[in-house]
Amino acid sequence: MPTDPLAWETTDRRVAYTCPGFDVVNEAVQLPDDTETEYDYLSEPASVCVLPFRPDGDVVCIEEWRHAVSRINRGLPVGGTEPDDDDLEVAARRELAEETGHEAERLEPLVTVEPANGIADSVLHFFVARGCRPTADQQLDHDESIRVTPLPFEELLEAVRTGEIRDGRTVLAMSYYQLLETDG
Repeated sequence: MPTDPLAWETTDRRVAYTCPGFDVVNEAVQLPDDTETEYDYLSEPASVCVLPFRPDGDVVCIEEWRHAVSRINRGLPVGGTEPDDDDLEVAARRELAEETGHEAERLEPLVTVEPANGIADSVLHFFVARGCRPTADQQLDHDESIRVTPLPFEELLEAVRTGEIRDGRTVLAMSYYQLLETDG
């Protein structure tokens, strides 16, 4: 089967480092010009991101400490899929419930992206949740500290527009939502 002339051939692969949530993979590769080199990338399970609307139109946002940038991050519920997640909607509903204590009346797929495919094999599946209501307590992981903070949609959109919200997943969700809602 012919391959694209830009394709690299992987000749060896090993996990250089592993920790909860991701691996760092090292691959020996052969480039199109026959140069042999190594390439490292972050490997992680697929994730889901939920843009959750309450019946009043407000968005169920979260605030969470993000140690890598040493600040509180305001954004949307996001979480990794589990090995037995055959249905991405189930994973999205689980993350929404765990991080916010809310359940959605309905979920719609929005878009799937590879947010950093130059350095990671990450795949992020976005969903829009409608009719979200608090139904239970949060079920946070041992390393999560999350505060639920509903915001009017326009306030969240303005925070993305001005750069106040810098979380890439939230920016992507809001941007795609705006693009697809006004396109249709």
